[in-house]
Amino acid sequence: MQNNHSHTHSHLREASRQTIKRLSISLFLTLAFVVIEAGAGIFANSLALLTDAAHNLTDVIALGLTWFAVRVTSQPANAQKTYGYHRAGILVALLNSTTLVLISLGIFYEAYRRFMSPPDVDSGVLIGVGLIAVLINLATALLIHRGSEHDLNLRSAFVHLMGDVLSTVGAVIAGVIIYFTDANWLDPFVSVLIGFLILYNAWGILRDAIDILLEATPRDVNIPAMVRDIARVDGVLGIHDIHVWSLTQSLRTMSAHILTDDVHISTGAEIQRQINEVLAHRYNITHATLQLECVDCFPDSLYCDLNGHVHMHDTPHPTHIGH
Repeated sequence: MQNNHSHTHSHLREASRQTIKRLSISLFLTLAFVVIEAGAGIFANSLALLTDAAHNLTDVIALGLTWFAVRVTSQPANAQKTYGYHRAGILVALLNSTTLVLISLGIFYEAYRRFMSPPDVDSGVLIGVGLIAVLINLATALLIHRGSEHDLNLRSAFVHLMGDVLSTVGAVIAGVIIYFTDANWLDPFVSVLIGFLILYNAWGILRDAIDILLEATPRDVNIPAMVRDIARVDGVLGIHDIHVWSLTQSLRTMSAHILTDDVHISTGAEIQRQINEVLAHRYNITHATLQLECVDCFPDSLYCDLNGHVHMHDTPHPTHIGH
């Protein structure tokens, strides 16, 4: 058991080192391109390029914060941080998504000014730099894609970069149309589309980060169904004081009081084992604190339904949810 535990921690440390390495490469490439794109945007008088450069600058900040958070979250738990530093990544995701919202508002304001008085745009520079931006952003996004599906911190950085990929594709398309039609109003129009894309992605990350920080129940966890599944375990007579929350997007935990008969410790341990199997296989909850209580030791009034969203008829056994 100890060997398996050590192997798991060794694997996690190696995965963390690989993630940090990929983030470092992405950070360097993005920072170098920000300087190039900003200069090109000023030279070409293109809001689309300047907008994308500004977004790339926030990518540099986002990647830097993500890099820092990955290093912090790899540290072990201690007496002051008994849960470890997992929430550092959530705080970074919250900050990244908030900056994306502010950038979107700035883009909308500048685009409005340019709609009122569209300046001339050097479409050749817009197309050339835009194509380079697509390649750079796509390469950096792919570098950190691994693991982003289950890590909100990495996903916030990945969304930053993929937003750049799509926005620079839009800038290139606008440059081509401007080259043939001189329709300079397309430059701020593309910027508005980029702004809405950024805003949409930022909202999804912001919502998930807030849910985790508020310790909300994960969206794919159906509490009434979970209560029914637990109540079907042999020996379970009732459930109350149930809480389900997330430390990170992929790390879930739960606590509950389980009512049983006055049974031996070994029987209680078997009940806990069966409940843990249900939680792990059906709800992806691998860290559960289950407090077994003898039903005869407490009056029924302690198990009143205070939450009101799970009722006795939802489960096959008399099960109460309360605090």
